[in-house]
Amino acid sequence: MTFAIFRLHVLFFARLQALLGSWLPGLAARAIFASVLLVYFLKSAMTKLGPGIEGLIHPAAGAYAQILPNMMEQVSYDPSRIDFFPYGLMVVAGMWAEFLLPILIILGLFTRLASLGMIVFIAVMTYVDITGHHVSATTIGGFFDRAPGAAIADQRLLWIFPLLYLMIYGAGSFALDRVLARRYWERMQPW
Repeated sequence: MTFAIFRLHVLFFARLQALLGSWLPGLAARAIFASVLLVYFLKSAMTKLGPGIEGLIHPAAGAYAQILPNMMEQVSYDPSRIDFFPYGLMVVAGMWAEFLLPILIILGLFTRLASLGMIVFIAVMTYVDITGHHVSATTIGGFFDRAPGAAIADQRLLWIFPLLYLMIYGAGSFALDRVLARRYWERMQPW
């Protein structure tokens, strides 16, 4: 009896994995990212834009305050007193990463690289929140504690999981990566 149940279990889930494994996990990871984090990061990126079209390369003072809080405090919140190389360039790159990486993930374009970029972005964001914005210990939380709702340790670990999946396994069948890969391999075939 026990062996029959185990056999049924193995056969059922092997068949389910064969049916869904090539397309559902990557699509689900991208859908989870979109539903939980896409608007969050795009709105955050919008707060960093400076005025007008020049705002695309000249971030607002708030961008410097978000990304370089300790340095902004040292210059009395005057970003013109911060050297563009390397600090201003870092702020511009952070602003653009916050726009482009989520969009690439949703499209499934360069998904592995974009996911790695988002993981690094979240790690840097976490570091800045802890060391620059001095968030409280309760906000930071800890792994394996009795409070599973800490905004830093618990939530950001959950943010990173779908990105880690996408980085390792890719975006799945319904992605621009798949279309480009198919075209690449078709061109590489000798005629």
